[in-house]
Amino acid sequence: MTENHPFEIVQDVELAAAPERIWKAVTDDTAAWMFPTDQWPAVRTVDERPAHLVTRMEGPDGWFNQLEHVITAGPDGAHLHYVHSGVLTDNWEQQYDGAAKHTAFYLHTLGEYLTHFDGRAVVFVDVQGPDGATAPDAFEAFLASFGLSGVIPGEKKDLDVPGLGPVEATVDYANEYFLGLRTADAMVRVFGRNLLGDRVGLTVHDFSLGSGDSVGGGTTADDAARTALADHHAAAWGAYLGKLYA
Repeated sequence: MTENHPFEIVQDVELAAAPERIWKAVTDDTAAWMFPTDQWPAVRTVDERPAHLVTRMEGPDGWFNQLEHVITAGPDGAHLHYVHSGVLTDNWEQQYDGAAKHTAFYLHTLGEYLTHFDGRAVVFVDVQGPDGATAPDAFEAFLASFGLSGVIPGEKKDLDVPGLGPVEATVDYANEYFLGLRTADAMVRVFGRNLLGDRVGLTVHDFSLGSGDSVGGGTTADDAARTALADHHAAAWGAYLGKLYA
């Protein structure tokens, strides 16, 4: 019999963007900094644009998952008060630890998106490593393969990035679990989930197609270009991770 464990993760961040832009990012444009959430069956229990948003999903036996965003305008942007609450079941301590670490990384990436890419259409790709990416040293092996072991945020590196080619990349996030790389037209987020009971994987957020909505509203030609670009990244990173963790 599973046991329910209520949890709450609270984060506060300062963002260099107006409340309306933050609202759009956390509602319509989640693929630009996290992952697409448009298919989630969540209900907006509070919908006070652009200041207060609460979305909630509920299930049997008291299960729920809730996200709250409180956005307050400031002199140089806005303050985001973020609360993720709900119920965890099996392995709840590991789940909570992983969720808290991911939250900090995602909210940092939200800030990077709003500062550097806001308003540009995104192509989102999620690539997971093979079984070899579950090894205890898998994340460190990824860093070493790019010469990024021991890297610190703010460093600039000339890298040959799969799908992007030779580029100058800024390290915008780095710890024992995650790596964030930002180029002129893309963000690559690497997740060392091998240290959290899963496998190394990554997401690519490519903004090279220019301005426009992140989701929907495109022409057939736009859709074809996005599909081709997504396939390009998936193939390039899939081959790289497959070779690295063979």
